[in-house]
Amino acid sequence: MPSLARHQTGPSVNRVRKLAELAPGIGLCVAVSGAAFALETGERMLAGKVWLEALVLAILIGTTVRSLWTPCDRWQDGIAFSTKYLLEVAVVLLGASVSAATIAAAGLPLLVGIAVVVATAILLSFGIGRLLGLPTRMALLIACGNAICGNSAIVAIAPVIGADSDDVVASIAFTAVLGVVVVLGLPLLGLGLGISGAAFGTLAGLTVYAVPQVIAAAAPLGSAAANMGMLVKLVRVLMLGPVCLVLSLVAPRLAPQMPPPSELAGGTLTARRLEAAHLVPWFIIGFLMLVACRSLGLVPNMAIPWISRITTLLTVISMAALGLGVDVRSVTKAGARVTIAVVLSLLVLGTISLTLLTALKIA
Repeated sequence: MPSLARHQTGPSVNRVRKLAELAPGIGLCVAVSGAAFALETGERMLAGKVWLEALVLAILIGTTVRSLWTPCDRWQDGIAFSTKYLLEVAVVLLGASVSAATIAAAGLPLLVGIAVVVATAILLSFGIGRLLGLPTRMALLIACGNAICGNSAIVAIAPVIGADSDDVVASIAFTAVLGVVVVLGLPLLGLGLGISGAAFGTLAGLTVYAVPQVIAAAAPLGSAAANMGMLVKLVRVLMLGPVCLVLSLVAPRLAPQMPPPSELAGGTLTARRLEAAHLVPWFIIGFLMLVACRSLGLVPNMAIPWISRITTLLTVISMAALGLGVDVRSVTKAGARVTIAVVLSLLVLGTISLTLLTALKIA
């Protein structure tokens, strides 16, 4: 009987032990995230707007902590868990912000145009990155982040292609800087071109990285610009699913071209060698299922803001973990090339977007 009792309580004991192993690292990531949210709140109170979002601040704070102090083994399991699993859950929840009705409201020509812009921007940006000598995976991260939704696309695609943690942080760091520049400069471009609110909103939705940044960039030209910008941006976000699907099929072919990815926060962010039964990562399937649920009305409208907050929280915690696992000195080595690649990719995206506006006669 005693042995049977020990056998029955064994799994519970193991779960408790596992939670105890994860707790220090997760707690550290949460603490870094709390500091990031506090700084974001301070920005809003002092300047009336947010220049650097909590997501970016979490990476910066985590990287600073990592540069000053290397966490020992007792912290690593929780950091690795936060980097991988919390992020994948956040990607799934992102699907709640997209519905078929929202997409259909944009009209078929614009929907097709957005897809063409995203695909073309990815191909051209990837080509630019490779011509500048960037590693294949970093070039893909920059291309997808530039073409789809900035940081969110980078962190979602990274596990699909087995990206190195240093590549992820470098891509996010420079993309974040350019994102702020776009938010500040795009309204000036819109005013200079003298285009309508709907046209400018479309341009903002096609070129600005994060959803909050789209609102910030489009709002100066009116509510019509902000609404159109949000609509176009949501369609761009939806492209994350098909792009991840394509990259999941391509990922096994990338492995022979590059050395194995480096360790990320004590764990290993491995390239996904996909079998026939696992062509798509589970979190992409979950993302698409949640899009379907939203489209069928199975996700209550009152739940959307809460899901969005949870998604943001999980993503920020994951970014804190990402920063805690990276030595900043390895990021600065590729700084110039990454910066040039991001700038050129952004210029390409802007040019393609303006071409779409002209072709669809959105004045």
